Amino acid sequence: MGALDGIKVLDLTQAMSGPFATMILGDLGAEIIKVEPPEGDQTRSWAPPYMGGISSYFMSTNRNKKSISIDLKKPDGKEILRRLIKTSDVLVENFRPGVMEKLGFSREEAMKLNGKLIYCSISGFGQTGPMKDLPGYDLVILAISGLLGITGNPGSPPVKFGVPIADITTALFAAISVLAALYSRKDTGRGQYIDLSMLDSNFLVLTHQLTAYLSTGKNPEKLGSAHSSIAPYQAFSTRDGYIVITVGTEKLWEKFCNVLDPSLITVPEFRTNVDRVGHRAMLESKINELLENRTTADIYKTLSEAGIPCAPVNRVSDAVNYDQIKFRKMILNMHTDNGNITIPGTPLKLSDTPGTIRLPPPWLGNKNEEILAGAGYTMEEVQKLYAKNIIFKRMTDNS
Repeated sequence: MGALDGIKVLDLTQAMSGPFATMILGDLGAEIIKVEPPEGDQTRSWAPPYMGGISSYFMSTNRNKKSISIDLKKPDGKEILRRLIKTSDVLVENFRPGVMEKLGFSREEAMKLNGKLIYCSISGFGQTGPMKDLPGYDLVILAISGLLGITGNPGSPPVKFGVPIADITTALFAAISVLAALYSRKDTGRGQYIDLSMLDSNFLVLTHQLTAYLSTGKNPEKLGSAHSSIAPYQAFSTRDGYIVITVGTEKLWEKFCNVLDPSLITVPEFRTNVDRVGHRAMLESKINELLENRTTADIYKTLSEAGIPCAPVNRVSDAVNYDQIKFRKMILNMHTDNGNITIPGTPLKLSDTPGTIRLPPPWLGNKNEEILAGAGYTMEEVQKLYAKNIIFKRMTDNS
């Protein structure tokens, strides 16, 4: 039994931020009805690669969902969504502001149909303000928020994170907001509206870099993998790769010196963390000298046995085969109608109601009949909807 058993979520989202948020709710037990346009979620065409006939990008955020494909521009399609809203607990959408209103499903109209509905709108800049109508892609949000300006090495161009991190952080805030609204509804009996902005979310993610600026008026510097307030705390090169070393206390510094080079303790510029941060380049050069002729595995063994927090810089293939990842069941095999697939596990490990993966990512319209039957349609009516091109089905993305 999942923590959100009995909760029905209408997922009208595409790409990353919305689908990732609803996937979290699905992992926690909610029934997720993914409402897709006739051509499907745009990420179905973000391929190759494919897995089991479905775009691997789409698969990354759409497990534990049932798909219904509807043409919402047609009256019969709008009627389907109206019926679904009446029996749902949550609606999540990530269109540009104004699109849902044009379709006839503004928050006011939706909540007339269902006063207990939690209606969550995810957008680049929020539903208000001078930039509200602009598209909010991950890289745009990273740039405007200030996050992109503090990435990369000193003097280098900005560096994008390897995944759409602005979308993902927004998704986490969206899922938290929905859970909070559901909890509040238990007392009030009323739904509410959530205006979730990617820019708001990622401006908050600046955390200590933002408050450092607010307290000093100085812009944070680019430090590559290094930490603005702790040293050594970054990636260092070895003979055959890279290792991250995080020395966060004076006690750890003493241990670190004892296993690598005890003479470091006597260097005045390295005496305290404040001194080491002030002489970061000198410290980095010295540590690189000590590591350049040793392998990553050798350094990792030496430091970890001494209790120094450190880790090899893994490639994805390394991470997939990492013992801890395997032990925590973060890689799973699942059977689908189109063959076996391998997908990530869930980190939601609650003691009584853990997250579960019950459904593979759906092909387009895979549960049209089931969802429509739940909304009161007869099989004869469903067949008429197919004939009138109101609903759609497709078995693979690469067909």
